[in-house]
Amino acid sequence: MSDLIISLFEKVLKKETGNDVKISSIKLLGGGCINSASRIKTNCGDFFAKWNHQGPADLFIREAESLSELKKANSSLKIPKVIAYSGPQDNYPAFLITEYINQSNESRIIQDEKLGRGLAEIHQFENEKFGFYTNNYCGVTLQNNSWNMDWVDFYSDQKIRYLTNLIYKKGSWGVSELKLIDQFLLRVEKLVSHRPAPSLTHGDLWSGNYLYTMSGPALIDPASYYADREFDLSLATMFGGFSEHFWGAYQEAYPLLPEWKTRNEIYMLYHYLNHFFLFGGGYGNQALSIIKKYL
Repeated sequence: MSDLIISLFEKVLKKETGNDVKISSIKLLGGGCINSASRIKTNCGDFFAKWNHQGPADLFIREAESLSELKKANSSLKIPKVIAYSGPQDNYPAFLITEYINQSNESRIIQDEKLGRGLAEIHQFENEKFGFYTNNYCGVTLQNNSWNMDWVDFYSDQKIRYLTNLIYKKGSWGVSELKLIDQFLLRVEKLVSHRPAPSLTHGDLWSGNYLYTMSGPALIDPASYYADREFDLSLATMFGGFSEHFWGAYQEAYPLLPEWKTRNEIYMLYHYLNHFFLFGGGYGNQALSIIKKYL
């Protein structure tokens, strides 16, 4: 670990805690494909930090806003307390520091059920409009979170069309794929006709973005906005990692409409497109398969 990073974190933690913080060790943690992450041991306790030399300058500023918004829901889930964050300054990288949360060996069934109930509580925290106060990032993809009263418009224009235009500009798709998208979006109003409420979402809800801790399940790495809550659940079904106990507890706490699964693949489309934009590969073909299925 560079002396520059140690100096930065000691300086920031001293300012934020009011204590003369000295770092005794920094242990790098795995799991992330975009940022460096670590557990910082100090004379004033442990902290979690991540930083990035090359990502968007406001990446962690936006993440901190999402964590703060999730806390507003006052759910039973643990949301890490934000200590400090910044974009890159001088020779220092962008960073985010939060409290460090110790993981738990409690029964996975119990934690799964707590996660399901807690997410249901977050989804019951609502807004009058779809969107968010700022644009933020899913991975490093900038999301268009401009406020919108209409969910179909938000999904069609600010999610699908916005992202496919980025893919087109990148050169990964051509005009023929954009025409298929246009045909698909003409059908969306009929495919998504249930008038959802604007629910607070995690925004990047896959199994790598929750932890089972001594304080119960915790949500990390959010990209929050107000959306159809089913949209949040689409990524949870896409890659797995959420057990029947999670789903049972969620349904008991905040039952989904009976036909929610008919919209699940339609909402997955956004995440396949985002993975294609970020990583390429077969995600583009998976997205096209969904689009063609509904033409």
